[in-house]
Amino acid sequence: MAVSHTPDKNPLLIVIAGPTAVGKTAVAIEVAKQLGTVILSADSRQCFKELNIGVARPSTEELNAVPHYFIASHSIHDAMSAAIYEAYALDLLEQLFDQYPVIVVTGGTGLYIKALLDGMDPIPSIPEELRKRIIAFYNTNGIEWLKQELQLKDPLFAARGEMQNPRRMMRALEVMESTGRSILEYQSNHKAERFFNSLCIGLELPRAMLYERIDQRVYTMMAAGLEEEVKSLRPLRTANALQTVGYQELFHYFDGMLTKDQAIHQIQRNTRHYAKRQLTWFKKQAAFHWLDATAAQSVILPFIQPYLPETKK
Repeated sequence: MAVSHTPDKNPLLIVIAGPTAVGKTAVAIEVAKQLGTVILSADSRQCFKELNIGVARPSTEELNAVPHYFIASHSIHDAMSAAIYEAYALDLLEQLFDQYPVIVVTGGTGLYIKALLDGMDPIPSIPEELRKRIIAFYNTNGIEWLKQELQLKDPLFAARGEMQNPRRMMRALEVMESTGRSILEYQSNHKAERFFNSLCIGLELPRAMLYERIDQRVYTMMAAGLEEEVKSLRPLRTANALQTVGYQELFHYFDGMLTKDQAIHQIQRNTRHYAKRQLTWFKKQAAFHWLDATAAQSVILPFIQPYLPETKK
């Protein structure tokens, strides 16, 4: 996935990734502004127009600073997956690279980034009634039910997949029940050819600092109206897009299963767990170069410079 230090005339995709709350958006915007380019999101939830506060969508000011793509571009009623994202992003990049020799991709959905850079085998469409049935069982029986189902029906995913991520677990279960194959079997073993070079940069922070940022972000979200946002989405709570941190906990609060303080603490805890899983996943990707997020804005452009196409040097 990484390119050599010898620049050429091929367009360059700069990937800026890392765990939630590490500061990807601010760094990506600064890089895009300095290079006079645009940003393609690789976030599997910020693409939904109905979700805003709970998915930490970039602010209006940030969106106005640099053109963004795949932000509030779809409805939660639309099917979305890594394979769909791959097709969407590649089609968009073909158009954008006619205007920009360098484009920035940023987000924390590792599978979307991997699909864009390496490719995925297409997964057959999943019957909606199957998806809704699995979601309903999960909402009733919790993550332990998902673990048992996957251990029984998809031992490959149970051994190697994200077994603390309910959304990924439900996706794995629906694919197995619909196709008879593990979702991991659809991840291409051979890197797809791409018409662009790529440079992958990961941002990281000391764990205590990252967790402090996450906890504070949740308080900020609540102050910004997260409770009201989630309440407005209650009629749609079975949608696949809403089986995610920040929404499920507040649904449980509205159902009387948690107090508001308990829901807030669970959002913080579950977000910390999610960030840990993200970091673990990205650290396994050999192509990533890692930078300290606190210094990234001052060091990232000199780091990128040797990789730029000749037209941008």
